[in-house]
Amino acid sequence: MDLQRTRAMWDREAAVFDQEPDHGLRDPATRAAWRELLLPHLPAAPARVADLGCGTGTLSVLLAEAGHTVDGVDLSGEMVDAARRKAATADVPVTFREGDASDPELERAAYDVVLSRHVLWALPDPSASLARWVRLLRPGGRLVLVEGSWSTGAGLTAEQTERLVREHRSDATVQRLTDPVLWGRQIEDERYLLVSLV
Repeated sequence: MDLQRTRAMWDREAAVFDQEPDHGLRDPATRAAWRELLLPHLPAAPARVADLGCGTGTLSVLLAEAGHTVDGVDLSGEMVDAARRKAATADVPVTFREGDASDPELERAAYDVVLSRHVLWALPDPSASLARWVRLLRPGGRLVLVEGSWSTGAGLTAEQTERLVREHRSDATVQRLTDPVLWGRQIEDERYLLVSLV
């Protein structure tokens, strides 16, 4: 799928994207669960975080509320507009820009964390994208990925994602995400967090 078609698809999704419990994190318990999941894997605030494929900016805002400096990138202009509104409502400083998450125009070797949720699987060349993401990290920087292999047949298994990450990093730890509070419902497919420290 070319970038224009992909952008148009996500532009159409922007208005309803946050209706999914794990996208909008509107339920306080779900929001707290994501905070408790992610924050222990990040350096102490204020760390600089690149949120790639940030969508409507929910995780960007969550991390900014915890004191981190966040740059969000998304291909969809409608998603970026929604993210900017969300950050303004929360009264937190987050920089959002429209761009290709697979090859973000961000400063190299400048980030403590590269975060991406449910994006890697959808990229045309995940390994090449990971190579570019790793170049954004400072020495000692962390790669934090939330991915899954969904019942629809889309996605990447944890084994596939770990293999991809190990092409570029020596470390990869997988944590299964089975708690229904994270998703707003019981799940039967594979969802996981992968953290790479080196």
